[in-house]
Amino acid sequence: MTRGASIPDTVTLHVPFRVVKRGGRKAIALPDGASAPRRPDDALVKALARAFRWKQILESDEFATIAELAEREGIAPSYLTRVLRLTLLAPDIVEAILEGKQGPELTLARLMDGFPEEWEVQRKSF
Repeated sequence: MTRGASIPDTVTLHVPFRVVKRGGRKAIALPDGASAPRRPDDALVKALARAFRWKQILESDEFATIAELAEREGIAPSYLTRVLRLTLLAPDIVEAILEGKQGPELTLARLMDGFPEEWEVQRKSF
């Protein structure tokens, strides 16, 4: 703009994006080729933290069974078992999740449906 030029009343800005679901929440996805700083998926991080905490509790012999721990936590034993499986993820996949560097196909919903136990197969799947 040059000096003395009038300022328009309205400015229109077009920003290409799409809304996607990630971890049960809606998020904005940038167009292909655009990069944005990655943030960890809060739902995945929380589930991992719970899984490793529950594993530690079970290994400490504080509770004899998963059912006892689930009762204390106020959750269903089947849910505790599915979350506990997250401790079987390959260490590099866990690290990627904590740093927010996992791929978009790696969601909590997908992990809760089950995943291969072998780390090499996991790496190929995600």
